[in-house]
Amino acid sequence: MQFGPDPLDELVIPDGTTAEERDLVVDRDVLVGGQSTVEFGVRGRNVMAGERVKFGGGIEADGDCRLDMWCDVNGSVLVGRDAYLGERVHVARQLVVAGDLDIGDDVDIEEGFEANGWIVIRNPMPTIVFLVVYLSHLLRLGEEEAAEQFVSEVFEEESEGEPLVIPRGSQVSDDAWRVSTPARIGDGCRLHGNLRARSIEFGRDGVLFGSLRARGDVVVGRGAEVKGDVTTRGGDVRIGPGATVWGDVSGENVALHENATVEGAIRARGEMRMHTDEVIDRPDGTAEAMAEEAEALEAGTDGEGQEEKSADDDEAPDLAAAEEADAVEEDPDVTAEEQAGASD
Repeated sequence: MQFGPDPLDELVIPDGTTAEERDLVVDRDVLVGGQSTVEFGVRGRNVMAGERVKFGGGIEADGDCRLDMWCDVNGSVLVGRDAYLGERVHVARQLVVAGDLDIGDDVDIEEGFEANGWIVIRNPMPTIVFLVVYLSHLLRLGEEEAAEQFVSEVFEEESEGEPLVIPRGSQVSDDAWRVSTPARIGDGCRLHGNLRARSIEFGRDGVLFGSLRARGDVVVGRGAEVKGDVTTRGGDVRIGPGATVWGDVSGENVALHENATVEGAIRARGEMRMHTDEVIDRPDGTAEAMAEEAEALEAGTDGEGQEEKSADDDEAPDLAAAEEADAVEEDPDVTAEEQAGASD
């Protein structure tokens, strides 16, 4: 069986993510690589963090929450299902778990904890180690189908939507998002802070209260608003239709849509051109785009229905004439005059 790429090799912010005053809020899963610092609290579906991750606020998980060894949470941890805390995890306030609690050695929970299910005090293995060991066990038993299903449930983005992914060693705060990997921001996001990455794709209709800076290419999607500069050291900059950049734009080559707005200066070491194309190829998952697609499908269905109805109306006289002809053939006493009257 073949495995996909490393799921933590890119900063991924799913559609509709918002960075509020103290929390990072998303309706998807949250994956945080080891040795990262997240100055926000986190609210999501399932929350998984590697070793030595520091959270500046609390964690609210609608599903499961798994924190590897030496994680530090500066707030409460509220879990809707099961929780797994590794060795020497620190929680500054309270831990509340609706399901089972699997807790390691020397865990420090300052205001106590409560769980409605089973409580097991031991040392849970690190999340990545657990995934590898379990997968290896399935493969040794020859359960390839079960192993593929397990990988799809853990890593497949199509199953329940793309998760929020913060790569290993990242620094995320209200001032700056610093990662050493590419960054891909979904549509309709509202974020605070300057974004620094290897390359950046900022989605449609999003708002960034900060600047974009990358070593590679930078793409600003349709209708997006960047309240700062957009710069790159050695890549190209492409700005989509209706986008607004309140600062300067600088890159090797700059492609600006004819309906985009740049309030500052534009600097291109190579070519600067205007264009009329979309700059993001991935499907548009916003409500407006889905509504337009639904209207188009509905219009197409209505047109097909009208065509079928008109075709049925055209065929109706032919069916009646055929029935009359069959009746005449079956009745030999019918005269020629009666046949002529019937035809009239």
